[in-house]
This record gives sequence, structure tokens and C-alpha cells, in this order.
Amino acid sequence: MLDATGKKLLQLLEPDHPLELRCCAAQVLGTIGTRDVQLATGLCQALRDPEASFRIPVMAAIGQLKIDQALPQLLALIRAGGVEAEVAAQAAARLGAKGIRALQDLMGQVPPGLRRRIASALPAGGTAGAGTATIDVLLDSDPGVVDAAVRSLLGEIASFSAAQRRALVDHVLEIVKPRKGSSLAPPSETALVRLLAALGDPRSAAAFWPRIEPPHPPELRAAALQALGALSPSVDKEKLKRLLDCACDADFRVAAPALMILKTVSVADRALDDWLVLLDAPDPAVRRFALERLADKDTPKVAEALLRQLRHPDPALRNEARARLAETKHGREALAVALRETTSVDEAWTFARAQAPFVRDYPAGLRGKLFSQACTYLEAGDRRADALLFLLREADAAALREQLEARALGLRKKKAYAAALIYWRLLTRDPACGEALRFEMAACGLKVSEHDLAVESRTADPSLQQFARLIHSHDVDPAERLKQAKWLAPEDWFYVGFHFAEGNRQEREFGAQALRLAIQRSPRSKLAKDAKSKLRSTGLA
Repeated sequence: MLDATGKKLLQLLEPDHPLELRCCAAQVLGTIGTRDVQLATGLCQALRDPEASFRIPVMAAIGQLKIDQALPQLLALIRAGGVEAEVAAQAAARLGAKGIRALQDLMGQVPPGLRRRIASALPAGGTAGAGTATIDVLLDSDPGVVDAAVRSLLGEIASFSAAQRRALVDHVLEIVKPRKGSSLAPPSETALVRLLAALGDPRSAAAFWPRIEPPHPPELRAAALQALGALSPSVDKEKLKRLLDCACDADFRVAAPALMILKTVSVADRALDDWLVLLDAPDPAVRRFALERLADKDTPKVAEALLRQLRHPDPALRNEARARLAETKHGREALAVALRETTSVDEAWTFARAQAPFVRDYPAGLRGKLFSQACTYLEAGDRRADALLFLLREADAAALREQLEARALGLRKKKAYAAALIYWRLLTRDPACGEALRFEMAACGLKVSEHDLAVESRTADPSLQQFARLIHSHDVDPAERLKQAKWLAPEDWFYVGFHFAEGNRQEREFGAQALRLAIQRSPRSKLAKDAKSKLRSTGLA
């Protein structure tokens, strides 16, 4: 029976009081009231009030006090829809098994929007029956109803007792158990997995593992993986392969929770080959995760997998892979081999730049192989030579110059003048290149020149241009160098002398000496007669 305070609060529900006061009275009655006949009658009458903002706290009070006789009115308000429908459904759910059954029956009679509100309100009952009823709603064909129900149920789990939780787990596990000839709809199955994950029962792990693989939809796989991550499961070889496959999935919703589980799994040497699949994953974030986990593994297979990352379009991934390769013995060897074997100019530069910071530490034998390959490319006109030479220059620029010069001299002594000229041209690109090298290039140029005596060739022949440069700027007279170049033939000296005999003073003097060398070398030949004739015609005899 109501006490004096309760009676006064009940009187405040009358329409002759201000609206705010009436709403406050309803809220207080719901908190401190008891299941009294007079109070129940008063609240049921208040539900007929025309003011909607007043009916909402009245419905809440009815739910708190579990006033069963208000159920028909609550169901009528639910059917009417609007803002009050959800509050009315929550109040009905609090009435116990009777209210739950009424809501379940009503779901088949109302539009989809109201069905979702009812589904969302069912867990508010806070009983095992309400939880079981909500789980049944999770099997509904409307994904919106399923989502509304599971969201609401997840919010109520914290208030469930251990016994209620266990009962829910038993019920859900029975539903998700595989059965021949029947299967759950993906939204329902996903919702049930999310619910099991929130309940946190270790027995659920057996239901999660089969659902992380295709052909299950990504949403279900992601939910199952997140659930496993919360359980911190033990991972054997077969389960590890499943997780690695998930981590390589193109959908990052699946890959991300798989990575979170793999983060807690140690990388055993016997399973190293399995982990390498992560370095071929479509998402760069997965590959970076693999780089971090495999950082201390120095094997040829790891180096080969890291090498592939240097072709990836993500610059951050390329830089990290390059750094990892530089830190390991097999990584450096793989870079060197890749540089020598690549068929692409762009890849050659990629591999060369990757090795530049540590090429100084390469053993002499490895650098020798790189130089030999560079020479092969250079003589074949292959642009991959530039990348190799860049790398060798980074290692020791002075040593590279010496090697190139030695190679050029060796080829010249073998009378491979065209090949030697390639090296002399490369060496003389350096503005600080000495006279001796420039003379060697000019002289080798004579050996491959067509020796055309026409005036036009004076500006077209590169070897004559080089001699002109030496004539006008030198420390050692180029005529003296010409005398010492015993490997030149009389026709070479005659060709140089013939053209420079008609130049300015310095060029004429040089030309005269070259013609005299041709005469001395072959005094009885027709070439000597032509040289003497040229000296006389130019006034140099």
C-alpha cells in the first residue's frame, strides 16, 4: 500500500499540475514505488494522457515496477510507432516472460522499422528469457533486425550473471553447430559470433576457427578473428597457416585482426617458410608487419623475399626493405646477385642505390665481379653499366678510375682500339682528367678513324678535336707524346699532320712534327712523298 509520500506523488500525475512536475513525479515513482494496485492503476491511467512527453517517463516507470496490466496499452503504443514505440517496447520487455512473448508475437504483425525497435528492446528485460528471445531474433531474415538485436544485447551483457552468460553460450553454440542441409544466413551467423566473442567463453574457440576461412564472407571472418584474438588462443602449425592466409587477404578487415593474433606468435625457424607469404600480401601494412617480425632472420629465402619488396610502389616499404637487406649477410649477397642478373635498367638502378650505403664493406672478390659485369655491359652498350659503375664509384672512386684505365690500356695493347676507346671516353668525362688519358683517347680515336683528308673531317673527327685541345692547352708537348706512341702507324701520323699543317701557328708546328714522324717511320713509301709534298706546300719544309 502506498505511503503518504507515494500518494502525494501519485496526485502530482494529474493534468492540473505543470508538465515538468508531472514528468518528475513519474520518474520518482518508478524509482521508489512498489507494486501497489493504486499506483498501478494511476500509472495505467497516465498512459492515456494526450501529452507524449509525459507518457514516456510513465512507460519507463511501468517497466521498472513491472506493472503487467499495462501490457495491452504498451503494445498499442508500439503499433502506433513514433518515438514512444521504442520506450514502450523496452517497458514491455521488463514485464518478464509475458512481455517477452507478447513482443515476439507482435514482431510478425508490424512493419520492418518497428520490428527493429522491438528487437532492440528485447534485451532490456535483463533476464535469461530475454536473452534467449533476443538470440532467436538474431535468426531473423531482416539484417536490420538482426543488427539492432545484437547491438542491444551486447550492451546488456555486462549486467548478466555468470549463470546467465553460460546459458547464453550454451544456446548460441547449439545454434552455430554445423548441420547437414542447413546453414545460417551470413548476418545472423556474424551476429552470433560477435555475441560469443563478447561473452568470452573459451569453449567458443572451436566455433571461431572454421569461420576465419573462405568462403565465409569478410564480415564473419573478421568477427571470428577478433573473437579469437580476445581469447588469446594457442596456435599450432595448421592454425598458423590459417592465420597467415587471413593476414594475406585482400580485405583489410580480415587481415587486421589476423595480424593482431600473429603479433603474439613467435616466429620459429621451422615455420619460417610459412611466414614468408606475408611478404607477398596485397596490403603494404601486412608486408611491413612481416619485415618487423622477420628482422632477425638471415637466410637466403628471407633475403630473396625482401628483395622483391624493392619493386613495390610504396616508397616507405621499399626503404624499410632496403634497410633490412643491408643489415644481413645474405641480404647484401642477394642485392649484389640481383644487380648482376637483372635485365631491367630501372631495376639495376634500384638495386645499386640500395647497396650504395654499405658497398664499401664488400669484399674485393665481390667488387671484382661487379666490375667485370660492368665492363661487359659497357662494351655492349648496355645502359645497366651506369648503375654498376655508380655503385663501384660509391665504394672507391679512385680505385675504379685505376681499374678502368688498366682495362683500357689492356685492350689498346691487344689492338682492341674501339673497345679501349669506350673506356677512354668514360674516363675523360671527368673535367679533372689528366693529359695522358686525353692523349690516349685521341690516339685510339686515330686507330678507328677513317683518315679522311677532306677539309670537312677536321671538325667532324673527334680524335682531331682532342688533339686540338691538347695542342692549345698542355703541360707536356703533345708532339713528344706522339713520338713515344710507337703503337701508332705512319698513316696515323700523316693524317694528323696533314690536317694540322694548315692551322694556326701552334697547330702548324704540331702538324709539321707529325708529318716528319711519318717520313722517319716509312722513308721510302708513297706516304713519305705525300708528307714531304704537304710540308713544301704549307711552307713547313
